[in-house]
Amino acid sequence: MSLFDLPTPEQRAAVDAAITSRHSMRAFLPTPVPRETIEHILEVASRAPSGTNTQPWQVHVLTGSARDRLCQRILAAHNEPAVAAQHQEEYAYYPSEWVSPYIDRRRKVGWDLYGLLGIGKADKARMHQQHGRNYLFFDAPVGLIFTIDRVMKQGSWLDYGMFLQNLMIAARGQGLHTCPQAAFTQYHRLIADELQLAPEQMLVCGMALGYADPAAIENSLVSEREPVAGFTRFLDQ
Repeated sequence: MSLFDLPTPEQRAAVDAAITSRHSMRAFLPTPVPRETIEHILEVASRAPSGTNTQPWQVHVLTGSARDRLCQRILAAHNEPAVAAQHQEEYAYYPSEWVSPYIDRRRKVGWDLYGLLGIGKADKARMHQQHGRNYLFFDAPVGLIFTIDRVMKQGSWLDYGMFLQNLMIAARGQGLHTCPQAAFTQYHRLIADELQLAPEQMLVCGMALGYADPAAIENSLVSEREPVAGFTRFLDQ
């Protein structure tokens, strides 16, 4: 297919399916993902647009013992309240003051997940344990850590989001699933040390990549979306 060909109905359906079948998985099978598959996904994702073709993304792919070391180091900090309190996010992912409708959506997806897992509102121990599964990449065999050069500004972070979306959609094309994870940002200092990141590199987020576990109840969660009429204005005159 050339740049100027109209897609066939089958091609249009495949694109739509890759996008709409993507949702965050929180339980993965241990099945390895071949390196060439990972490289292919990243190559496809790199076609994301970026202002003046700056391509601000830097990707760190962790598998095997490298993945396990990072997971265990962060999880150990997460499970020690005094240690965890020493680690703070380097940038504000969420607003400091929540307002509707955003807080309502946040609460709903959280309680929908906990409801599937049978975690009650007062069960702080199980909430903590479930949150900690982030730091195991939800058992995915591939952990991805994304960094950006500190000199880059807000526009490059917008570009980065398009790259991350490309990656998740390209993964669906290979029969794989993902879970983008801002949870890692709290432990940016540990990650920088473990991965020996250059000082000018700033953590953006992490991501789990692998084959989703179809038997895991949490993977049945598909978060709701606002209808088009709820977020769109059409102006024609």
